[in-house]
Amino acid sequence: MPCLTFAAPAAAQAKSEPTSARPADAAIVVTGQRDPLKLDDSAQASSRLGLSVRETPASVEILTQADLQARGLRTARETFNDVVGAVAGNVPGNPAVVSLRGFAGNTVSILQDGVRISTSTVVQRDTNTWHYDRIEVLKGPASVLYGEGALAGVINKVTRKPVIGERRLDTFLSGGSFDTVSAAGGVNLPVSRTIAVRADASYLRSNSLYDVDNNRTTSSGLTASALWRPSDALSVLVAVDHFEDRYDATYQGLPLIPGQYALRPSDAVRSSTGLVADRALRRRNYNPSGAYSNAIETTVRSRIDWAIGNGWTAALDLTGYTADRAFLLADSQTFVAPRPAFPIGSFRQSYQDFRHDHRFWNARGVLGNDRRIAGLRNRFSIGIEHNDTDFESLRQQAPTSALPEIDVRNPVATPRPTSAAIFTTTNVTFDSKLRQSSIFAEDALNLTPGWLLVGGIRWDHIALDRATIQNATGSVDRNRPTFDPVSWRAGTTWDVAPGLTLYAQYTTAVSPVSSILLASIANSRFRLTKGRSYEAGFKASVWNGRLSLTGAGYHIAQSDILTRDPTNPAVSVQGGRQSSRGVELTAAIVPVKALRLSGGASYTDARYDDLSELVGGVRIDRSGNRPINIPSTTLNASALYTIGGTVTLGGFARHAGAFYTDTGNTIRVAGHTVYDASIAFPVAGKATVTIRGRNLSDAFYGEYSGYPTTNVYIGAPRSFEIALATRF
Repeated sequence: MPCLTFAAPAAAQAKSEPTSARPADAAIVVTGQRDPLKLDDSAQASSRLGLSVRETPASVEILTQADLQARGLRTARETFNDVVGAVAGNVPGNPAVVSLRGFAGNTVSILQDGVRISTSTVVQRDTNTWHYDRIEVLKGPASVLYGEGALAGVINKVTRKPVIGERRLDTFLSGGSFDTVSAAGGVNLPVSRTIAVRADASYLRSNSLYDVDNNRTTSSGLTASALWRPSDALSVLVAVDHFEDRYDATYQGLPLIPGQYALRPSDAVRSSTGLVADRALRRRNYNPSGAYSNAIETTVRSRIDWAIGNGWTAALDLTGYTADRAFLLADSQTFVAPRPAFPIGSFRQSYQDFRHDHRFWNARGVLGNDRRIAGLRNRFSIGIEHNDTDFESLRQQAPTSALPEIDVRNPVATPRPTSAAIFTTTNVTFDSKLRQSSIFAEDALNLTPGWLLVGGIRWDHIALDRATIQNATGSVDRNRPTFDPVSWRAGTTWDVAPGLTLYAQYTTAVSPVSSILLASIANSRFRLTKGRSYEAGFKASVWNGRLSLTGAGYHIAQSDILTRDPTNPAVSVQGGRQSSRGVELTAAIVPVKALRLSGGASYTDARYDDLSELVGGVRIDRSGNRPINIPSTTLNASALYTIGGTVTLGGFARHAGAFYTDTGNTIRVAGHTVYDASIAFPVAGKATVTIRGRNLSDAFYGEYSGYPTTNVYIGAPRSFEIALATRF
């Protein structure tokens, strides 16, 4: 939930300097900016050597708090959806799930201040963005930095930190369509010349961010931290983050129905079997009364940075995390043709009750050195990391007979089941204990001032103790696999001309066949899949830094995914392959001080190279098909123009191409384009009023697919909001 006022970001911030370090009297209007793509900033997600974006031989995108504010990105899902080449959805079990570079789900790692807690499909929630100083996105495999799972990329959420010597207060209040209300505030206080504290709180409430019936949504956050910097050589940070969210009668997406029964059939979805998205069902929610999805999570962490001397540095990160999550919902709807009892048609629904009890702690120490070797600058780091995860998940599922049949046109919210006796499809408890120890190293050697070689290697020892307990009988199935993957990367950057850098990189990665904490006993017995990537591109800033461009071409391949045994289709085996190749281009230009134009485009050719599935007892070849939730093209663009140094007009466009909801590519969701606009103007000196319109063309479009392939999330209709923000 960003404050909808914004200031120009600093030209080139140091990695340790948060966006909030600007003077308290900074102008609350958009002004010109050098290096608009922040190529000379450092990104914590991309290296532990303090490399700038320009020096990193990979695609790195940074969204500062000012960018989030300017674009009106209130939540994690909205933010991830604005990343070049990415799309995001709000599937109940994994809100703000991301597809990136042709891969989805647990192949994108989400970090909290540089620490990976678990796969994104387990831990990520649609949190308020007020709390983040910046969002960093490293695209492409990153297992060499963060271990298993980071095949498509990494998203690092960097929280706001205290600033020594600064006294500052920010507040925010907004209201808008769908009875949506947001409030937030943040304060930075100096305690002494060497100590500062910061605290931020946020709250969002809406009848439904999707404008769906019976879908009240609330989310809140509290982040607080204290920084002690007794000298330039030493800093100690202690922080706590607490987030809560709840979605009543969780929205499962719009169920598709046969076209002959639709009152207002649309072109948003088409299928080979005649299923369509009916506009007349746009606001319907078929979940029982009392169904919900919620999470309560708390992170406590500390970081010590010490400049030892003679180019040596040391850093120690300690993190503790706890979360309780619950998902109670009708997870599928099966259409039944009209008959006397339901003359317009009905849905039969299955029901699930899933719970997570998640505990995690992590310790990481890194020793670094920056010095000259034989006259050449060399940056080096070596570190160790260990984490423990205790994860218990109750997973109960009931067949379609457990819930009353429900009218398609006029669903009546029936009470959710309360008896455990209905859970005859699945009634198990997963009890997982995961222990991971790692050793990693990186090196960056300047062969010349403009030619840099970068390399890294990581070894992980992963020990999983996984038990599946049948709650009805008490029987236990257990597996204790261990994995010892090695990941590495090698790359180079070359400043071929002033402001122009070329780069290339080869990277490897590993990933389990499904989320390691939620894998079935059968899946936990498979070895890790392997990934590799080639990437090359350029990064340029010209016209005295007013124009920045980046471009990348890549190829990612994943092997050993699950497929069907050709000789016995009933058996799952490893040996399938999936790949993607594509290009990305981003640009930002400040032609005059009052105008900033920016945008990005991506093209991805993603496919299953070798995959077969069992359908009705028959082995079906899916090779050549496109993976689920992967559009071939994405595009975003924005224009911010300040009139008279006070009033800022904003225009924003976002496009995503068509995608499929199933591996058979039988259900196609059409591409879409969404237009937003804003006007911001100062009032009373330190305050700014912003009026924003979203989806101004009122486009009816599919955003992401749901649990079943026949459910599609429909984007929010046209909406408006007004916000008041202050800065003291």
